[in-house]
Amino acid sequence: MQPESTLEGQADHLVVQYLTDAGMQILARRWRCGCGEISLIARDAHITAFVHVRTRTRKSFQVPANAITFRKQQRLRRTALLWLARQPEPWHRIRFDLASVVLAPDQEPEIEYFQSVF
Repeated sequence: MQPESTLEGQADHLVVQYLTDAGMQILARRWRCGCGEISLIARDAHITAFVHVRTRTRKSFQVPANAITFRKQQRLRRTALLWLARQPEPWHRIRFDLASVVLAPDQEPEIEYFQSVF
C-alpha cells in the first residue's frame, strides 16, 4: 500500500472510502505479484472488482478509460487470475473497474468511477 503522503496513497485512500460508502468490501490494496499490481480488489455483492486507480493533478479532457491500454489490460487480467488462483473460495463473476481521481491544488478531490471498463 502506498503511504498516504504520496498522491497515489491519497487517491487510494479516497477511493477506498468511496467504495466502502457504496457498500463494497475491500479485499486487498496494492496487490503485487511478478507480473503486475492491482490498485484495489473489492467485493460488490457477488462480484469481485479489480480496480485500477488513476491519479491526476489536473482535470483533462481525455477519457479516463483511455488510460488503460491493451497491454495494461492484459497485465491486469494476468495479475487478477493469479490473485483468484490463490483464493480459497470459488469465484463466479469478476469485472475490471477504473477510478479516476483528480487531486488538484486548492480544490476538492474529484472521483469518477467506471464499472466494467474492459
